[in-house]
Amino acid sequence: MNTSQYRISKDRLLKTLENWDSLMNFKVNIIACGGTALTLMDIKESTKDVDFIVPIISECERLIKFLRNIGYVDGAGGLVHENDPFFIYQFWSGANVFTTELLNSPLNEGQNIPIRKWKKIYLGALNLNDLITTKIFRGTGVDIQDCLEVLKKKDVDPWRLYKHYKETADYDINPDKVMINFINFIERLYSEGLATDEFLKEVMSCR
Repeated sequence: MNTSQYRISKDRLLKTLENWDSLMNFKVNIIACGGTALTLMDIKESTKDVDFIVPIISECERLIKFLRNIGYVDGAGGLVHENDPFFIYQFWSGANVFTTELLNSPLNEGQNIPIRKWKKIYLGALNLNDLITTKIFRGTGVDIQDCLEVLKKKDVDPWRLYKHYKETADYDINPDKVMINFINFIERLYSEGLATDEFLKEVMSCR
């Protein structure tokens, strides 16, 4: 069966977290990243996988234990439920997203965008500079297209993004590779009229 048609919308995702909240007896801070964050910020209509950071490690451990107790099981690199078998919930703890280590905790002031707060769950979305950085680090075609949509729909200072990206890249195990990803991304921006000559020249100088 082709599962690419199965995607989760913002409304359905919020309803799922509301259900979790109604069953919980503990508080947890959840920060959406990847396509999940873009969906919650109305940049994308839906997302295939659900990606969350739970910055406080003890909260992450408790959340995963809770989800297992209500029927979630391991599957395809994350947790799935028999009622939603095509939606994979993936969790990162601390300040890690995919293969990227963030410079700051997503719970620090200004590091996440508030989405919703229930009785037990606080839900935020990763700040735009970190969101774009983590996607360009991976550098897939989908990631690049997602980042283009962010810059088209949200106010992102390219110079601040560049400085943030370079600093994050310095801590990566392969900084040259992820900087090449950024150069390729800026060349794409330039081709679509979303980057200036001056900015392209500055980025290209880091080769």
